[in-house]
Amino acid sequence: MSESYYLGIDVGTGSARASLVSADGNVVASSTVETKTWRDPDDHRIFEQSTSNIWASISSAIKTCLSTSQIAPAAVKGIGFDATCSLAVSDLDGAPLQVTKGADLGAPGERNIILWADHRAEKEANLINNTGSVVLDYVGGTMSLEMEIPKILWLKHHMPPARFAQCQFFDLPDFLTYRATGDGTRSCCSVTCKCSYVPNSGWQDDFFAQIGLGDLVESGYRPIGAGRAAQGRVLTAGQPVGKGLSTKTAEEWGLVEGTPVGSGIIDAYAGWLGTVAARYTEEGTLSDVVPSLEESRHRLAAVAGTSTCHLVQSPKGVFVNGVWGPYKDPVFRGWWMNEGGQSSTGQLIDFILTTHPAYPELQERAKAQGKNIFVVLGDLLEKLRAEEGVATLTELLKDVHMYPDFHGNRSPIADPRMRGALTGLTLDSTLPDLARKYHLALESIALQTRHILDTLNAAGHAIRAVYMSGGQATNRVLMQLFADACGVPVVLPFEHAGAVVRGAAVLGRFAAEAKAGQERGMGEKEQDELLWRIMVEMTPPGTLVPPAASPKEKKLLEAKYKIFRESIEIQKRWRQEMDEASK
Repeated sequence: MSESYYLGIDVGTGSARASLVSADGNVVASSTVETKTWRDPDDHRIFEQSTSNIWASISSAIKTCLSTSQIAPAAVKGIGFDATCSLAVSDLDGAPLQVTKGADLGAPGERNIILWADHRAEKEANLINNTGSVVLDYVGGTMSLEMEIPKILWLKHHMPPARFAQCQFFDLPDFLTYRATGDGTRSCCSVTCKCSYVPNSGWQDDFFAQIGLGDLVESGYRPIGAGRAAQGRVLTAGQPVGKGLSTKTAEEWGLVEGTPVGSGIIDAYAGWLGTVAARYTEEGTLSDVVPSLEESRHRLAAVAGTSTCHLVQSPKGVFVNGVWGPYKDPVFRGWWMNEGGQSSTGQLIDFILTTHPAYPELQERAKAQGKNIFVVLGDLLEKLRAEEGVATLTELLKDVHMYPDFHGNRSPIADPRMRGALTGLTLDSTLPDLARKYHLALESIALQTRHILDTLNAAGHAIRAVYMSGGQATNRVLMQLFADACGVPVVLPFEHAGAVVRGAAVLGRFAAEAKAGQERGMGEKEQDELLWRIMVEMTPPGTLVPPAASPKEKKLLEAKYKIFRESIEIQKRWRQEMDEASK
């Protein structure tokens, strides 16, 4: 094995994972520890977490990796972080401040993260979207209430002014590098993608003043990253942060002080880093031909867990209505990224299953048969298909339709008021009905993926394949639906759960080698070439899922897609009619 190892740390919605990865991409140790999320029983919009809880989970996972691998601390040459795009709030010394509404808002407290999925800031997002600011041009024309500035504005509206003045705000990946190094320098990925930092010109004074955050302007943007150690700079992905691992963190983790720490990225971007450099050819076979950085523009990364993010890079900015971006330099300098997304995918599947009356029966049958519940559902669906005498599950479900935006639409409609819909229901609460609804949810997720892909390509992208990562990549039925509905190959990662944390490890290796290169006078172009080479070397080949729909299945999916698109317009029209009737 290689003598050099790189520590990747991934903080997802429900867990923190650490992996030790060799220079050739081999994962030698990995550990996952659950994290805690608080919900409000009286407000479905609220999702909160704790940086203290997340840090404790990270520390536990790292110590387990070091213990099980028996790798010497000095052999860990670099550290990289990715995390969800959640808002972490602290005082000026990094201590957590409460984000829960009520009298303690802004006071010291554990619950100091507004999770990405939190939808409390709808009014603030609407206010921002009525400004007409140039900021909106770089988020697809509509700012999502899941981004950080609406959430900061919500805190401004609800927090005592004296407390608000003592806050600093981090996108979670940046908080983690800050906690690890003591250096508050922000990442270009976080500030550009989630904090309204406009390409080529930075934060816009007139925008922040217009929405009521003029105090950020007056402070020189200190609370969101331009103060103290940061000195107003932002770093592209993996660039070394400060002086590396701090004395305090090195002692806590049992690692070497000064170990290079790469500038962090949002978890979806780590999924992009960990998948799009995989070897694959257009003819439908895996190959040893090394892909180029130029080829990355034709590869859409889909990071599919609780929600799904869709990322595609381009050498020039592509403006796409309803799709976030184009963001400049979030990974490679001079390259732009568009980010589509579905707010609820894995979460939607879980919801459809667990709220159905037959779910306990499904669990009992799975236990009795010694099978996973998804295998039981697949067996049952195949039985129903055979009994109905139809060729495919799409034909089995031709008279029922689902629209999947149970938690609003992130893209390409960019409308948090969109809601889920089911048509074709019967008085059926049996296990077969649950199986049908389960497959219907998969189908609706695949059709919405096509909607996003079509929108990207219509605006100027040329996507030829989808590169998956995340838990949904294990669902082969869903992956085949993606390929058939979108009409492009789907490439599955070597290991579904490891792709994102592998991307974080790539940042750790790049931080170490870029630091050495910078000391030798390495230029920006050389560093970009270095990062792509590291991605290629550390990304194992994927598994290809080509489109395989028969002519009849293609016609059925095309009809389903047409109905899917019509359901959007119908819902908008009905909403308008009811809004007018309510006046």
